[in-house]
Amino acid sequence: MNYRHSFHAGNFADVVKHLALVSALTHLKKKDKPFVVIDTHGGRGLYDLSSREAKRTGEHESGIGRLAKIENGEGALGEYLRLARIVPESYPGSPLIAAKMLRPIDRLVAIEKHKEEFAALRDALHPFARARVVEGDGYDTLIALLPPPERRGLILIDPPYEDDKEFERAAKVLIAAHRRFATGVFMLWFPIKSRPAADAFCGEIANAGIDKLLRIDIETKPQPKDEKERLSAAGLLIVNPPFGLDEDMRAAAQIIAPALDAKIELGWLANN
Repeated sequence: MNYRHSFHAGNFADVVKHLALVSALTHLKKKDKPFVVIDTHGGRGLYDLSSREAKRTGEHESGIGRLAKIENGEGALGEYLRLARIVPESYPGSPLIAAKMLRPIDRLVAIEKHKEEFAALRDALHPFARARVVEGDGYDTLIALLPPPERRGLILIDPPYEDDKEFERAAKVLIAAHRRFATGVFMLWFPIKSRPAADAFCGEIANAGIDKLLRIDIETKPQPKDEKERLSAAGLLIVNPPFGLDEDMRAAAQIIAPALDAKIELGWLANN
């Protein structure tokens, strides 16, 4: 996969990931107590869908582009669509979506290690007083930030998976982070190139003593062989999903799956 998310912004995987993020934050805001959002791989924050990179792959056209006919969704889907369309010809990354949803009592820490992406992320989040941008390795920085003083929080781990070793590192960091902050909500995104490998990855995390673990998979139709190979399936693991998130995602899936020409599956790997 290409590290720069500009090539993939707004694709089918982003739709599911960001919809789940919106749902989780919506439920976290139902309590008056503050919370923190930590995004370990923040990216640029805002992506130009008319850029050379976006046009080169056109992935957004089979993602957020296919939801154009859904004018007014309900609940989390409606809020996600509003945020996704807030800047014409652009698509917001996870940190910007979170920043726009936070209350004055909440805060955001967005981490990015690549200098160019970090500079763009800093500019995108500059208007938000409760957002802090950190230049550094997301994995190492995350552990140092836990547990947060708020004792409530959502941690998004969304690495680029540039090599196979990143699966191992992502799993280890999630398990270590959960041990430091067992009540936190964790979201871990992962590509699915091999179903057995993805199942083994999820199984390793499920066997780490986590009481509540929800898995969401989305699979689209593979591209024709004469086209450049693209990712056609991805997953999202959610530790301690807020009550009601699974219902939000099941309801939204009934609407977006046909539009994306995709199959979306939800299943509990642990629900104690």
